[in-house]
Amino acid sequence: MGLFDKLFKRNKEQQEQKEALDQGLQKTKESFFTKITKAIAGKDSVDEEVLDELENALVSADVGIDTTVAIINRIENRVKKDKYVGTSQLNDILQQEIMSMLTDAPSNEFATFDLPTGKKPYVILVVGVNGVGKTTTIGKLAYNFKRNGKSVLLGAADTFRAAAVDQLTIWSDRVGVPIVKKEMGSDPSSVAFDAVASGIAKDVDVIIIDTAGRLHNKSYLMDELGKIRRVISKKMPDAPHEVLLVLDGSTGQNALEQAKHFTAATDVTAMAITKLDGTAKGGVVLAIANQFKIPVKYIGVGEKMEDLQIFQKEEFVDSLFNLSKKD
Repeated sequence: MGLFDKLFKRNKEQQEQKEALDQGLQKTKESFFTKITKAIAGKDSVDEEVLDELENALVSADVGIDTTVAIINRIENRVKKDKYVGTSQLNDILQQEIMSMLTDAPSNEFATFDLPTGKKPYVILVVGVNGVGKTTTIGKLAYNFKRNGKSVLLGAADTFRAAAVDQLTIWSDRVGVPIVKKEMGSDPSSVAFDAVASGIAKDVDVIIIDTAGRLHNKSYLMDELGKIRRVISKKMPDAPHEVLLVLDGSTGQNALEQAKHFTAATDVTAMAITKLDGTAKGGVVLAIANQFKIPVKYIGVGEKMEDLQIFQKEEFVDSLFNLSKKD
């Protein structure tokens, strides 16, 4: 394949991903902008009434109280600074202020499923409660890493739920990557250790380890995840290199509560927010990114394996506001 063909393929893939993102955030956008349109109807300038309506629109999109207040305060300061701000400018201002709140999130126009150099195998520990799409996210990650030319190995360390091991095995077969697993009830840390040992022996690029999807209490969770980390580090001192928290975006504020528990229990380094398609609660991405200052690394906007996308703030905000094309 020549250089032109590779560039054409990349551009086509980027276009398809953007279209999937636009479609996935459609319900959030429709709900959000219906309320914004109502807020500015008949108004010439951004006054207190407009700000109150805008606040309601943001909260209803599950942006969250704290993040909403921060956005409104920024807009109020902007209005004071610029003396006069028309309602026609409100969408532009909102986009700019939301973008500024996502500064710490990873952003790369040509982002791919690549890995840091000097860390091989790259070990990802995946955490999250049952039902958020954790196993599916692992499968999609494996697919996309493999598609990007990386060798992948899965570790089924959620040994307390038989279905979890079975589901991950199905994904292993579907994607065509090896899996390390044991019988139900086995010590999760022993599975994680064996997965890392196997990954080192096979010289794979990335190891993705599933963990138990339950949240009995923070103490129990911290003990279990702490043990897994300690055992892994005996085989590979700097591992895990990433602790990925998977959250269900369609649950809105419940996702925020789960994030509070997991970030308190373990050192979460990145987040994946799933099921953003078909929900009007996509604003929770803003709440999570702003409140926890932990990068939202992946978002799920559909059922296809390609629909797990690397989060890019510019693309996300553009799709949320749909400024690139008229409705």
